[in-house]
Amino acid sequence: MKTIIRTAETHPLTWRLRDDKQPVWLDEYRSKNGYEGARLALTGLAPDEVVNRVKDSGLKGRGGAGFSTGLKWSLMPKDESMNIRYLLCNADEMEPGTYKDRLLMEQLPHLLVEGMLISAFALKAYRGYIFLRGEYIEAAVHLRRAIAEATEAGLLGKNILGSGFDFELIVHTGAGRYICGEETALINSLEGRRANPRSKPPFPASSGVWGKPTCVNNVETLCNVPAILANGVEWYQGISTSKDAGTKLMGFSGRVKNPGVWELPFGTTAREILEEYAGGMRDGLKFKAWQPGGAGTDFLTESHLDLPMEFESIGKAGSRLGTALAMAVDHEIGMVPLVRNLEEFFSRESCGWCTPCRDGLPWSVKILRALERGEGQPGDIETLEQLCRFLGPGKTFCAHAPGAVEPLQSAIKYFRDEFEAGIAKQDFGNTRAIAGIQPNLLKARW
Repeated sequence: MKTIIRTAETHPLTWRLRDDKQPVWLDEYRSKNGYEGARLALTGLAPDEVVNRVKDSGLKGRGGAGFSTGLKWSLMPKDESMNIRYLLCNADEMEPGTYKDRLLMEQLPHLLVEGMLISAFALKAYRGYIFLRGEYIEAAVHLRRAIAEATEAGLLGKNILGSGFDFELIVHTGAGRYICGEETALINSLEGRRANPRSKPPFPASSGVWGKPTCVNNVETLCNVPAILANGVEWYQGISTSKDAGTKLMGFSGRVKNPGVWELPFGTTAREILEEYAGGMRDGLKFKAWQPGGAGTDFLTESHLDLPMEFESIGKAGSRLGTALAMAVDHEIGMVPLVRNLEEFFSRESCGWCTPCRDGLPWSVKILRALERGEGQPGDIETLEQLCRFLGPGKTFCAHAPGAVEPLQSAIKYFRDEFEAGIAKQDFGNTRAIAGIQPNLLKARW
């Protein structure tokens, strides 16, 4: 397995990590060039210049969508009279198999604080919120201490670094709902409302928290900002071997020898991560399939392992890069029970706001349970495929359901025989066919 030698030039996110995995507090962080990017931005640049540098760097959102961060920032109103603006950090990391933001918040809390300070200056936002997954108790403690240290040192609060810029940062812990990862559901929850997505438009940039302009960014996205300001755009673009600039926290979980997360340049292949960093599959296990970026991404096969881990290449293969934390599936794992487990999670975490998601996901779970028991009916697989189409992009209120059915539709595509094995051989006798209704819907079985 490869040993990573982290330097400030090659690993801008993780080079400050301690070998003992303890958090890096303010004095140590500042001794390692911490808050230098903030100093350069607040004392030497105008907010629009910071926006343009981030835009020119090619930084894309690290939460899964891969949208240009600088472009997202530029959508905030230019009207100076709109002087109340908010910056939200989406730290509600609840996707099964995703654990990258936790590493940054627990061990490098000041990196996130600095990233939010620079971003807030660029957006002219006077207050920021870190919407944190409620189960991340240690991260909450570390972030609050980092905020207190920064405030005492004059790096948060009033007239920061003598720039005339004021910024207050608050940690808000969520109540354990996955849907809060959707930015408008997060905003509703922060306001004390039911955590369901909002209709768009208006987008948060024009009407977000309490009706004010709001920008929502992921933890890893914000943590990239300080190095871009400190080291420059050309450097940031140069550390990648891909069209996508910079580095990315990537990883492999599952029954591999060395599961974990590593900061690697975009363009690193999935096979390199699996074999050279994760150590390959455990002894006696054969590789079967993988999800590139979390539970809500399509399965790919071994033939896709040589793809570079970048947004475009993974997209062309029929999946999404997502969080870039891949999950390996071995030959002992059945796809039907695996997908059933995933769909149970997504069904349970539906906010229930729109009918296709509220009713469609539980329906898929019922069918999968029957297939897992060997009690499936003819037409079940076709019904699942139809559900995948009905819950696809543009058919529901938000992206929850489309993401939820990605593993289902791809598992059927690549491992259809495992689903067919769950069909029971039954004689429906004189069951009367009704147009438009599958025979399996005429028999009660749940």
